[in-house]
Amino acid sequence: MSDLRVRFAPSPTGYLHVGGARTALFNWLLARKQGGTFILRIEDTDVERSTKESVDAILQGMEWLGLDWDEGPFYQSENFPLYKQHVQQLLDEGKAYRCYCSPEELEARREQAMREGRKPKYDGRCRNLKDAPADKPSVVRFLAPQEGSTSFDDLIKGTISFPNEELDDLIIQRSDGTPTYNFCVVIDDASMRITTVIRGDDHVNNTPRQIQLYQALGFPVPQFAHVPMILGSDKARLSKRHGATSVIAYRDMGFLPEALNNYLVRLGWSHGDDEIFSRDEMVAKFDIGSVGRSASVFNSDKLLWLNAHYIKSGDPQRLSRLLLPFLAERGIDPAAGGPDLAAAVTTLQERARTMLEMADAVLFYYRAPEAYDQAALAKFEKAHLMAVYGVVAEKLAAATATTAAEFDALFKEICTENGWKMPQVGQPVRIALSGGTQAPGIGEMIVTLGTAEVVRRIERARQAVSE
Repeated sequence: MSDLRVRFAPSPTGYLHVGGARTALFNWLLARKQGGTFILRIEDTDVERSTKESVDAILQGMEWLGLDWDEGPFYQSENFPLYKQHVQQLLDEGKAYRCYCSPEELEARREQAMREGRKPKYDGRCRNLKDAPADKPSVVRFLAPQEGSTSFDDLIKGTISFPNEELDDLIIQRSDGTPTYNFCVVIDDASMRITTVIRGDDHVNNTPRQIQLYQALGFPVPQFAHVPMILGSDKARLSKRHGATSVIAYRDMGFLPEALNNYLVRLGWSHGDDEIFSRDEMVAKFDIGSVGRSASVFNSDKLLWLNAHYIKSGDPQRLSRLLLPFLAERGIDPAAGGPDLAAAVTTLQERARTMLEMADAVLFYYRAPEAYDQAALAKFEKAHLMAVYGVVAEKLAAATATTAAEFDALFKEICTENGWKMPQVGQPVRIALSGGTQAPGIGEMIVTLGTAEVVRRIERARQAVSE
C-alpha cells in the first residue's frame, strides 16, 4: 500500500449531491489506482444544521455508488477536545490572540472600509492588545503573516499565489468556544495524515489560510487539487432547478450507479475520446492531472444515453433485482405469479432508458391489459381483427414452436397463407397482449408469457372487438 491518503469530507446538512459525489469519486479513484487509503469524514461541527438523516443519506449515496471507504466514517464533532488543545497551543506560542471586537463594531468598520474603497478585512486592532477588557466575550484569531505571499502548486490549476496583505487574521475559535471550519479542517487533515486534498474549487480561497495554519502548527502541508464546479445548462451553478441533483434521487429515477459514476468521471476528466468506462478502466486510466481547469456543464441527455447503454448491456438477473422496488410501487410481485422476471427484462433491455421506464414497460407481463389502444385498433376493420385473432389463436394453440425465432416464422406463415402483411397481424396481436403498440417483438412476448396465456389474451381481445 502506498503512502497516499485522501479523504471525502461532506457536511451532513443535506443529501449527497452530484458535485460532492464527483469529488468523492475522484478521491476514490486516485486511492484505488495508487493503492492508497480513502477516508470518509463527516464534518458535523454545524450542530444546528447537521442531522442524522443527512448523514444516513450521504452514507446511502456512497454505498449505492460503490465508493467504499477504508477508514471512517469519522465525525468532527468528536474532536472538539483536540481542536481546543491546538487553539491553546497557538495562543501559548504567540501565534494567535484573543479579539474582543463586537460583531457590531466589526460590521461598522467593514462598512467604513467599503465606503473608503478599502478591502473590508479585519484591521488587527486587537493584535497587540496589552490589557484585556474585563468580562467581555472574545474570539480567538490566528496571527497571520502580513508580508510576502502564500503559494501552492495545485495539481489541477497549477501555481496559485495570494498576497498575505489581502488575508486577514482568521477567527479559529468563536466566542462560545466552538472552533471554525478552516481550523477544524487543518487539524483533521493533519491528524489523519492526509497527503492529498481533492475538493471543489469553491475552497481555493480557503487554502492559503489553511496552509498558514499547517505551518504555524508544524504540520506537513498536503498537496491540493481543486476541482472546477458543475454548471447547469444555463451555465449557472448546478442546483435543484436544473433537475435532480441528489444521488439518491437519480437512483429513484431509475438510473444505475455505474451510469452515474461513468457520467461523473467524464465531467471534467477525459481519456482521449473514450466515453464509456468500466469501474476497472476508470481506476486504471484516471489521472488527477488530466482533470480540466474549466467548469463542466451537466447534460441530462448524455446521462440518459449512458444509462440506456448500461441497461442494454446489463446482466438480466441483476437488473431484475434492481427492478423489484419499482414493481412493488406498482403493486406487482413477480414471485406471486407470471413469467420469470429476468426473461421479461431481457425483452426490454434494448428499449428502456431507465429502470422506471422498464418497470412501466414490464407491467403487461404480470397484468393483462384491461383496455386497448382504441386509436391503434381503429386503423383496422373489425372483420380483419376478428379474422386475425381467430387464426392466430388457433395456430398458437396447436403450435410446437418454443423459441422466439420459431414463433416469428409461424407468424410469417400466417401472413403468407392469408395474404396479410406482417403489420396487419403483428400490431393487432401486440395490442391484444400488451394493450398498446409499444412492446417487444411478438416472438419474444409469446416465449415469455407462454402460449396458453397468449391465447387467453387474444381471445379476450377478440371478445372485446366483437362487442
